[in-house]
Amino acid sequence: MKNFKRSKKALSPVVASIILIAVTVAVSIAVAAWMGALTIGFMGTEELKITSMTFSADTITVVANNTGTTSVTINEVWVNNVAYTADTTFSPTSGTAAANTGLVVAIDYADPGLEEGSNYQVKLVSSKGNAFMYTASAPTA
Repeated sequence: MKNFKRSKKALSPVVASIILIAVTVAVSIAVAAWMGALTIGFMGTEELKITSMTFSADTITVVANNTGTTSVTINEVWVNNVAYTADTTFSPTSGTAAANTGLVVAIDYADPGLEEGSNYQVKLVSSKGNAFMYTASAPTA
């Protein structure tokens, strides 16, 4: 037993433990960096905050701010659960707001026309399928 303790060929348990811990930390850092690179593309968020709606001469104007980290493209506009197409009834037809910018959407509501004092719910649907809603009342004369 005395000869075993005097042998200089073996590592001490303390040095072996430190090496094992260092290897474990290095591998965990490598795995964390790899996972971070995989998920960074999925972390962009679409967040459109509608700040106001105004009514004038059969037009509803919606003002929204993109508070998310990725651009938002509006593909659909709904008013009181009725869909409107970009070709004829809302502009701009591109409807894209970059991150931290504003967007104004004008909706042609000539048919059936605005009614004073009525509530109107506008839903903007993005290209990713997220819906952003806002309700306001048309002012009375």
